[in-house]
Amino acid sequence: MVQRRLCTFCGNEIEPGTGRMFIRRDGTVLNYCTNKCTKNHLKLGRVPRRVRWTRHYDSSARRGT
Repeated sequence: MVQRRLCTFCGNEIEPGTGRMFIRRDGTVLNYCTNKCTKNHLKLGRVPRRVRWTRHYDSSARRGT
């Protein structure tokens, strides 16, 4: 059975055989569905709760609190 994986940044389900896996030096495994999610999280350092197109988006982020 293929394991179901979710994108660490946006929360979307990743199809088997696609996506990217990033393993930090401390052993934390990060799964990304697209290069867009990878760059936003690792390179740009964005927080998923503040990016509108993610599933982790919090409505209080829009109000600026």
